[in-house]
Amino acid sequence: MAAKTIVAPCGLLLLLCSSLSGVNGIGVNYGMIGSDLPSPDKVVALYKSHNITDVRLFHPDTSVLEALRGSGLGVVLGTLNEDLYALASDASFAASWVQSYVQPFAGSVNFRYINAGNEVIPGEAAALVLPAMQNLEAALQAAGLSVPVTTAVATSVLGSSYPPSQGAFSEASLPTVGPIVSFLASRGTPLLVNVYPYFAYSADPSSVPLDYALLSSSAAVAVTDNGVEYANLFDAILDAVYAAVEKAGGGSLELVVSETGWPSGGGGYGASVENAAAYVNNLVRHVGRGTPRRPGKAVETYIFAIFNENQKPEGVEQHFGLFQPDMSEVYHVDFSAASSS
Repeated sequence: MAAKTIVAPCGLLLLLCSSLSGVNGIGVNYGMIGSDLPSPDKVVALYKSHNITDVRLFHPDTSVLEALRGSGLGVVLGTLNEDLYALASDASFAASWVQSYVQPFAGSVNFRYINAGNEVIPGEAAALVLPAMQNLEAALQAAGLSVPVTTAVATSVLGSSYPPSQGAFSEASLPTVGPIVSFLASRGTPLLVNVYPYFAYSADPSSVPLDYALLSSSAAVAVTDNGVEYANLFDAILDAVYAAVEKAGGGSLELVVSETGWPSGGGGYGASVENAAAYVNNLVRHVGRGTPRRPGKAVETYIFAIFNENQKPEGVEQHFGLFQPDMSEVYHVDFSAASSS
């Protein structure tokens, strides 16, 4: 989870934080930075009982992978950012990683993507991402496995985001993310993007209407971009990234929203159970429709996160969960609405 402030030419302050067609369900990130979380088997049962179809793991955990065997859940498996150097520089380390965390489970776990690094572009480790992806891909192929390899970026990769059609990668990001876009486009593999309208709203609520940030069906059109109307910030952010991908030669490269959510507490402006429930339920109903730039093309989306995590930094970061650690709901989400949106 990262954030970036961009001032649009019209004076609107946007704080941007950090699809596959035919997506019928919604995934949820399974974070584990808590001291009181339930056992993995109970977590998998919780996903299934609430019609959550996919899970994103930030790092490999064999106890969780064991619990996922035969579950039918789609799995996005991340690498630790601190492993990127070894993955990028040592093909044998990448092979060992695959042999430890993918190969033993591949027959009974539905791996959707391997996610090499989370929100490291731009930054000191940015140059490691593509070599790590390449080594992981080679290791998977050597093991006879066809799991796509990608990475997750925050919208801090953008240098321009307003209006959405002017979305472009920053000078700091383009040398790294440009070749990644080419790599992914050549393989038909999506780029993962973390999208947080909450931070735009909380940074400048006088300029970002709450209904626009919450994807409310009653929200007025807030942005008109060459005749294209935007009535929610989620679509505007995502289309800015699509525009950046296209400018970088990515063509029809798909985006997957690997994180998005709204805090239910923690003291942040607009952080409340009511707003969190509105955002997530509106999102579940909305993503099947696509965005103005990619209409009708469902956006594969992963909500952040399944639990409130008490070992994260104090404040809103401890309050993005849909459930408490005792598995009681923070607020209700109707995940079945995703298949009918």
